[in-house]
Amino acid sequence: MRFIAALAVAVLSATGAPAEPLEIGGRVPEFGGRTPDGQAFSLSGALRSHRAVAVVFLSTLCPYARSYGAHLEELGKRYGSQGLVLIGVNSNVREGPEEVGADARRRGYTFPILKDADDSIADALGANVTPEAFVIDASQHLRYQGRVKSKQGATDLENAVDAVIAGRRVKTPVAKAFGCAIQRE
Repeated sequence: MRFIAALAVAVLSATGAPAEPLEIGGRVPEFGGRTPDGQAFSLSGALRSHRAVAVVFLSTLCPYARSYGAHLEELGKRYGSQGLVLIGVNSNVREGPEEVGADARRRGYTFPILKDADDSIADALGANVTPEAFVIDASQHLRYQGRVKSKQGATDLENAVDAVIAGRRVKTPVAKAFGCAIQRE
């Protein structure tokens, strides 16, 4: 029976099936990597000197993800001095590190972006679309998963960041993210 379950997991992973979300309050596994320009990043390193990390899955091609770039840039700058690290992650198999780096430079992003070539970050967090945001507190627990903001102007990610930095409970810890599917292997 264990063999069949392991085989099913392997087949689903190989076919690019959507990842299962990490539970709110669950401990986020360590992850890290290098940005296209060679800058090192690790979750535990960022949390040693910050109150929260916001991870946003992005794409160079998805119009939804691209439309939030200026908002994310502004959010990272506004909350950076209050203890937030904003990091972009690109897990799309068809977007290479050079393309990701060139797109970030073209858009003027000052926050780091990691290329998640093996989908390990997307899989660990349960990310399935771009843009999709996750807020992790200083004890490395997931406090928010969902959209950056809604078309009606609800600032879900910003509200979550504000709550985590202030040490408050996130009122809406899950908000359905809409966008383009992350293209896995």
